[in-house]
Amino acid sequence: MGCSSTPKQQPSEKELYDAAKRAIKVRNFSQATIALEDLESRFPFGKYAEQAQLDLIYARYSALDLDGSIIAADRFIRLHPQSPSVDYAYYVRGIANYNIDVGISGQYFAGVDLNSRDPGNMRQAFSDFSELITRFPDSQYASDAQQRMKLIRNRLAAYELHAARYYIRREAYVAAANRCAFVVQNFPHSPVVEEALVMMVELYQLLDLSKQADDALAVLSANYADGIGFDDAGQFKAQFVKRESRGLLSVITFGFFD
Repeated sequence: MGCSSTPKQQPSEKELYDAAKRAIKVRNFSQATIALEDLESRFPFGKYAEQAQLDLIYARYSALDLDGSIIAADRFIRLHPQSPSVDYAYYVRGIANYNIDVGISGQYFAGVDLNSRDPGNMRQAFSDFSELITRFPDSQYASDAQQRMKLIRNRLAAYELHAARYYIRREAYVAAANRCAFVVQNFPHSPVVEEALVMMVELYQLLDLSKQADDALAVLSANYADGIGFDDAGQFKAQFVKRESRGLLSVITFGFFD
């Protein structure tokens, strides 16, 4: 007579949740993620479902699975838009996008100017933090989100100015001036505004746009009279726009082989 095997008993919803909490407590986030995903799969409408989905955001983020934490946060926001904890989901989604940009820069672009890279994830982080502050101004995460938004604004402004320098090298002066104007108009408190104004004066003078040059110079003088845009005698000092002698190959390849 053959031996009968007893099917392995599956853990209950509470047992899975307790196992996940124990794993989180000892910072075993990979094991916690496994338990939480199992719980979510087997008991999608159970007693611990909402809290488990919230814990999954935390476990994935703590395990440095930034993309996974964004997916978990998106799902929580979609399923529980009225939850008292939904502000946390917006916050983690923001810092995950923020740290994806910072982490990729450090890991893959060592020695490369960060401002030369398109800050796509930073833009998304800014949007996440902005939505958090707009929807939940009294959230415990609002203050940190505001501070991060200031850093992101500076990052975006520096990227725009880097693009302006690129256009100057390519002698695309109108495009360069537009980038500088974008910085001044959209990031007025950024540290690079002074440099953007100096570039604007130079570019508008080169383009024979006297009124625009005078307007930019007036703003520069009113806000940075003792800054880099003026010499010891108080005269405007051009310094960023230098026309280069470029051969045919440089022109048709946009300087790729310079």
